Amino acid sequence: MCLWAWPPSDIPWGSAAPAAPACSLADVMSEQLATQLDEENNAFPALTEYASETTSDLMLAKMLQMQFDREFDDQLRREEKKFNGESKVSISFENYRMVHPYEDSDSSEDEVDWQDTRHDPYKADKPQTTPRRGFTGKGKNITTKHDAETCGRKNTARMDNFAPEVHVGDGLGMDLKLSNQVFNSLKQHCYSEQRRSARLHEKKEHSTAEQAVDPRTRLLMYKMVNAGVLENINGCISTGKESVVFHADGGSLEEQPVPDEVVLKVFKTTLNEFKNRDRYIKDDYRFKERFSKLNPRKVIRLWAEKEMHNLARMKKAEIPCPEVVLLKKHILVMSFIGKDHVPAPKLKDVVLNSEDMKNAFYQVLHLMQLMYQECNLVHADLSEYNMLWHEGKVWLIDVSQSIEPTHPHGLEFLFRDCRNVSTFFQKRGVSEAMSVYELFNAVSGLNIPVGAEEEAEFMAEIVALEKRNEDHVQKRGKKTFPVTCEDGDPPLKPDADD
Repeated sequence: MCLWAWPPSDIPWGSAAPAAPACSLADVMSEQLATQLDEENNAFPALTEYASETTSDLMLAKMLQMQFDREFDDQLRREEKKFNGESKVSISFENYRMVHPYEDSDSSEDEVDWQDTRHDPYKADKPQTTPRRGFTGKGKNITTKHDAETCGRKNTARMDNFAPEVHVGDGLGMDLKLSNQVFNSLKQHCYSEQRRSARLHEKKEHSTAEQAVDPRTRLLMYKMVNAGVLENINGCISTGKESVVFHADGGSLEEQPVPDEVVLKVFKTTLNEFKNRDRYIKDDYRFKERFSKLNPRKVIRLWAEKEMHNLARMKKAEIPCPEVVLLKKHILVMSFIGKDHVPAPKLKDVVLNSEDMKNAFYQVLHLMQLMYQECNLVHADLSEYNMLWHEGKVWLIDVSQSIEPTHPHGLEFLFRDCRNVSTFFQKRGVSEAMSVYELFNAVSGLNIPVGAEEEAEFMAEIVALEKRNEDHVQKRGKKTFPVTCEDGDPPLKPDADD
């Protein structure tokens, strides 16, 4: 018996595909074909498994619904992934998915970051709370809110309110009972760790460490590069107690030309270095009013501004010193003293012959006189560490702490500078080097006599002059130093930049 098909010419809707080759009924009923059909049925294991167990229509409907829900959830996952993309803030479609027992299967498709919190078997049960009246039960079975077991369970549940960085483990899902003493100790430890972490974070964010800068300072430096003020920043060339100095290639400014090589003096934003240096600025009349109104961190910016003003005075008097290019908060951009990325050596490191060393001494003497008489400034930290030797000349740097002679300790700081200079050149074998007393009188012009007990009497006279000047200031309300003029007026008017 053979299967029969329509002739192509008799099909009313046009030509049809070639008919399948005819086969006998014996071939249809063969064992080989039956095996092939059986293998195709095995392609649906879930349906086959359940179908072999039951013939109930209800069960088959549930299995089909389960298969449909699985495909729906897979599609929902793909939609969620496409919707969120690479965004850091993601939207969850969890509430729209179907929850079925097949989530416990071993299928690799189920290994996704779905978290069903609606039926979490490990979620800690809420502790039983006592009613408003403060007790439950009656008679002998009464339980108050102070019951140790109730309070213990409640304290265990309250550990969930600790900070995220405090790891409480999986004790929330257990029947643990914490006493009030233990819970209070854990709570206090948690608060202490939070405060310590906050302090460390603040120190890291706001401090400038050795040869490194904090994020805010880096941002200011990047802005200078982006604005074209700097071409690039090459690296650190010097570190000190109060600042870190970087070398950079100059760019351009509309107001003034920028040197080919510049330095960035970044004042450290750690407060520890400035706690003992308030006396250099709080009694300086140029900054006294602003100093009292600023918080400690903004005082550091005042140091950068003070050095800028001092350098402007020195440049006006033609003293060899760095030229200010730009001031941005606590970053001062200045011209570079050196050549081809090599900074000029400090006076303590340079090797000079006797004639050059003698010449250097007289240069330093002349520079100290110019600072005191022309600029109305005392360096207050002058030594061989803050003097550079470049192109046969002595250059003065680091004048952020420089003050005026009318400062309550101005003459004491000048005497200290003279001692450092005199000691250095005498050790270098300069016979022409003056003693500390002669150098002080030569710079200040005070001509204080030197008695038998030289230093004690000399310092007593200096303190008396400072006290006399302070009393004069309080009476007249002006910052004067009655030395060079009989009428008590200041030797020079303050600069316009102040």
